[in-house]
Amino acid sequence: MMPKGVPFQPRMRSGFTLIELMVSLTIVAIMASVATPMVQLTLQRQKEQQLREHLRELRHAIDAYKKAADDGRVKKNADATGYPPNLQVLVEGVEDAKDPKHSKIRFLRRIPQDPMLSTQANSASQQAWGLRSYDSPPEQPRYTQDVYDVYSLSPQVGINGVPYAQW
Repeated sequence: MMPKGVPFQPRMRSGFTLIELMVSLTIVAIMASVATPMVQLTLQRQKEQQLREHLRELRHAIDAYKKAADDGRVKKNADATGYPPNLQVLVEGVEDAKDPKHSKIRFLRRIPQDPMLSTQANSASQQAWGLRSYDSPPEQPRYTQDVYDVYSLSPQVGINGVPYAQW
């Protein structure tokens, strides 16, 4: 029983109305649609950074091989450029011509994968990088007898507007 002088107040139900739930879901959907492109851009930037690092690592190993050849540590023919014949030589190593024990000089632990290509394409094919020989023009890279430079085989374009194959 209610005391006298206190007005009757109906009991309030706890919970949300359908309208409140719909408004909340709409706000969450708008926030997700704004965040998705930012996440995709961040992932692409990370892949591009990884591509830069892998290209730098490969190019540094190619240059180290060339320097070793110029120093006489790697045997080469008189008509050879001194660049490695393929990328696998950088991993397997070459015999040091100046070392009395003829130990091997290795320039890479492994050939890094191109992050812009799918993992299946990288593992399925032996050749995951485009190769350019010393006698090849930069506009039309081709591989003949040595590896002067490497480039990505991805047909995609970077955030900066430059195709990955031209990095």
